[in-house]
Amino acid sequence: MNKEPSSQGIPLALYALMAGAFGIGTTEFVIMGLLPEVSRDLQVSIPMAGLLISGYALGVAVGAPIMSILMAKFSRKRSLLWLMAIFTLGNLICAVAPDYTTLMIARVVTSFAHGTFFGIGAVVATSLVPKDKRALAIALMFTGLTVANVVGVPVGTWLGQLLGWRSTFWAVTMIGPLALAAIYFLVPSDHHAEKVAVKSEINALLQPQVIAGLLLTIIADTGLFAILTYVAPILTDVAHFSPTAISPVFLLFGVGMVIGNIIGAKLADINLDKTLIGALMFIIATLASFSLFSHNQIAVVSLVGLLGIAGFAMVPSLQIKILEKASGAPTLASAMNIGAFNVGNAAGAWVGGLVISSGLGLTSIGWIAACIVFVGLVLAVVELRLVASRPHSTPA
Repeated sequence: MNKEPSSQGIPLALYALMAGAFGIGTTEFVIMGLLPEVSRDLQVSIPMAGLLISGYALGVAVGAPIMSILMAKFSRKRSLLWLMAIFTLGNLICAVAPDYTTLMIARVVTSFAHGTFFGIGAVVATSLVPKDKRALAIALMFTGLTVANVVGVPVGTWLGQLLGWRSTFWAVTMIGPLALAAIYFLVPSDHHAEKVAVKSEINALLQPQVIAGLLLTIIADTGLFAILTYVAPILTDVAHFSPTAISPVFLLFGVGMVIGNIIGAKLADINLDKTLIGALMFIIATLASFSLFSHNQIAVVSLVGLLGIAGFAMVPSLQIKILEKASGAPTLASAMNIGAFNVGNAAGAWVGGLVISSGLGLTSIGWIAACIVFVGLVLAVVELRLVASRPHSTPA
């Protein structure tokens, strides 16, 4: 393998992956701030417009295994280029969509690039660095996603409110060619996907530890997004902030994501399992604190930032564990883990809605969410003890 060009020890290819992750993260979440504009322009209700978020998330979950299998015959670099081309096309269709149905189809088309891009990107990122820096490499790639929430989403929302929601998708579309060029010139061409039969890929994916890892991702993110989806009404209806305060508070969440991503990666490279357990405990404490302190403005703002740190501190650990356990199908398993994240996203919004509609109120979501993540913590501890209790193989 040729030595990769680097900047201050960081392979330049990671910056190309970050650019793609930034575009994908922006297009996934920016629609949240544009629902009123989309609703008015396409003459649909706010709940109908909100389904554009759910449609994208479910598209990621469905598209991840399909696209991973389809891309298995290509080199990883070529796959990344194809996926960014799909991303660009999907956003272009969003920008010119004449009606709601076309926009929904375009969102789903765009989402199909999401899971597999991060899946292949994670494999490429870890192959560029020494073994003790793998979690950091994944975190750097995911920094593009976190920066999208700090910069891309607020700017995209502002642009859409100023010039119309289509202008946002035109802007996001332009990220595609830039990311394509970065990947073409910076990602080395000698990183090829292993030629593995589809049956072997599926068998590797069906290992109990891989299934447990995917299930843990779904459970943890269900709890996380049960609160995150309803942070805005918690801020306005419980903590009594004005609506104008919502955007700055969400910016704090994005900053927390960046911090948690980097800290979680550095700790994971030291001790993967302890970092994962610690991150889950941190998430449980933060979620429960929402129910206890959400009436206090200072406390709830702090908790939103902590939620970003806690949620993304676990991401590098989960991704590395999946790569380790599914060595026979790292790309497919990694992409499936991104799909699992989006399943948790959709499930969390549903669970939080059930809590509210049942009459328990916004302040009860934190308790329910904490209980859900506690189930994930138990699963992680049991899985670790089962692995530790297995006798090491001995020579015959």
